[in-house]
Amino acid sequence: MIHFAKKKWGQNFLIDPNLLQKIIRTINLSQSDNILEIGPGEGILTELILPKVGGLAVIEIDPLLVEHLRSLNSIIGCHIIHGDVLWLELKTLPINKPVKIIGNIPYNITSPILFWLIEQHECWSEAFLMVQKEVALRLTGQVGTKAYGRLTVMTGAFLDIERCFNIPPEVFVPRPNVDSTFIKITKKENPIITDEQFEKFEIIVKAAFSKRRKMLQNSLSGFEISQEVKDKINFTRRPETLSIVEFAELI
Repeated sequence: MIHFAKKKWGQNFLIDPNLLQKIIRTINLSQSDNILEIGPGEGILTELILPKVGGLAVIEIDPLLVEHLRSLNSIIGCHIIHGDVLWLELKTLPINKPVKIIGNIPYNITSPILFWLIEQHECWSEAFLMVQKEVALRLTGQVGTKAYGRLTVMTGAFLDIERCFNIPPEVFVPRPNVDSTFIKITKKENPIITDEQFEKFEIIVKAAFSKRRKMLQNSLSGFEISQEVKDKINFTRRPETLSIVEFAELI
């Protein structure tokens, strides 16, 4: 460990070699893959990925870590980008697209990264991210449960998310205060809404879940929704009882 983690960038470095190998097995890499790694840190996972794939780019926000990565002989041939991933346009990557994305991401930007993936859906095939366990449960929440909410619905309109395995705090330096989960993200072959419907969908979903315990007839009273839709969905229901498809019918 040569680098002091910086709290402002949510840095927690993976140090367990068994976990690193488990991640590699889960991702199931091949020479036909082109990979973008988000937040490579000191390059421990990067070194394992590079020999297994056709192309590799990494993006790191910390200038000291970028300098360290560029000094490593073990990752010569890897494209190292200094910057904020949320400003990165995947089409500009110097490797073939679509890419697989791998990331031990700062937990405070999990939602922005998911919407960043949705916006650039044509440029990636799969994504594997380390996220807070609680967020993983929300992303995969089932209708009618406490975990099911606004984030579940917004991401589920475009993405399929699978929990691969949980990770304890002990495998990180410094140790986070929460458990983590490694998730796999794929794109829905047929998204539930179109790109053009996204803005209105977001407004309706936000309004519904802002008053989670209220019936739809109260939380969505300010929206013009046809009587036909109201008869079909029954507006005496609460938002957590609606499927994502039913939310899409409210647009």
